[in-house]
Amino acid sequence: MTSVVKGMHKAMETMNLERISLVMDKFEAQFSDLDVQTSYMEDAMGSTTAVSMPQDQVDSLMRQMVEEANIELQQDLADKGVSSLAPPERRAVIGVEDSTIADRLRALQPAT
Repeated sequence: MTSVVKGMHKAMETMNLERISLVMDKFEAQFSDLDVQTSYMEDAMGSTTAVSMPQDQVDSLMRQMVEEANIELQQDLADKGVSSLAPPERRAVIGVEDSTIADRLRALQPAT
């Protein structure tokens, strides 16, 4: 690319249209080659990243996210034709959370 820029500078000094055209063609060819190389590298990096992630870790992360967000993922995965995941564990946290919130509310209320 630097040679193209230097060539363009020299061509612009002389204002020779043939030379400017040749430099621009060279620039277009190098830009096209760079675009192909960039596309190839992006594809290679994308496939490498996708292959290097173990499937059990992906499934575990999906289960964790479903559990945290309380999302029904089973139906969505079935619609997409993906093998189903085990249902998330139900925890008896609601009763503990309710009593904790009630205690905090009582502590905030002024004494009468």
